[in-house]
Amino acid sequence: MVVAYVMVKATSGDADRICDAILDLEGVVEAHVVAGDMDFVVKVDVAEPAEVKRVAADGVQGISGVEDTHTYIAMG
Repeated sequence: MVVAYVMVKATSGDADRICDAILDLEGVVEAHVVAGDMDFVVKVDVAEPAEVKRVAADGVQGISGVEDTHTYIAMG
């Protein structure tokens, strides 16, 4: 299993819709609205490293209102 964390910056005012769309993505196990520089912290749990890209780049970044992401793969 590969665990990764995706930090998501989004437009303001639409957090519930964006969070629901993120949670609907296959491989996403948690999504939390947070205070700070980013708006969401998303936990991804997938079988292969290439699937992290599918979830983060193809999935999260494709959601309307998402402005930027930073992805961190857990090392242990």
